[in-house]
Amino acid sequence: MQIWTGLGNPGPGYAMHRHNVGFMAVDVIADMYGFAPVQKKFQGWTQEGRIGGEKILLLKPATYMNESGRSVGEALRFYKLNPDALTVFHDELDLAPFKVKVKQGGGHAGHNGLRSIDQHIGPDFRRVRLGIGHPGHKDRVHSYVLGNYTTAEQDDLAAMLGAVGAEAEWLAKGNDPRFMSEIALRMQD
Repeated sequence: MQIWTGLGNPGPGYAMHRHNVGFMAVDVIADMYGFAPVQKKFQGWTQEGRIGGEKILLLKPATYMNESGRSVGEALRFYKLNPDALTVFHDELDLAPFKVKVKQGGGHAGHNGLRSIDQHIGPDFRRVRLGIGHPGHKDRVHSYVLGNYTTAEQDDLAAMLGAVGAEAEWLAKGNDPRFMSEIALRMQD
């Protein structure tokens, strides 16, 4: 079993924030693969399903971004899974908008959701970094990540999320390079 966690903040006011692109990604995956209805568990919302023959639990922590690790840690402990069974989908300032990269382990680079998960389970989990770009100056980061995607960005956002969903089977099988290359090909079209 694998746990795929999307990071974001709960509530309709946050729904289209760049910081919530992790939530958006797992929602698209759940829809594309016909996952079971949402259940309230592990201080969040979960959905179960299969991708490429692999059992996947999708998790969206309801703890707000800064406490995401509480929800993730609870789910891993319940299923007696190690951190390497976890994949976290999150916004990435240091990646061009709508680019997707997968990374195993590493630091949190100031991302409070990743910092919280690191504190609860350690850094040895897989990250799907969903590029949002950088606003150019550190003083503008807070309002940028907590700002909505613009109307002009909607098509690219939908294309990226659709590509992530369509190629999720490679991720489920542990073929991260193929996952990234297939997304890159889809995004060129």
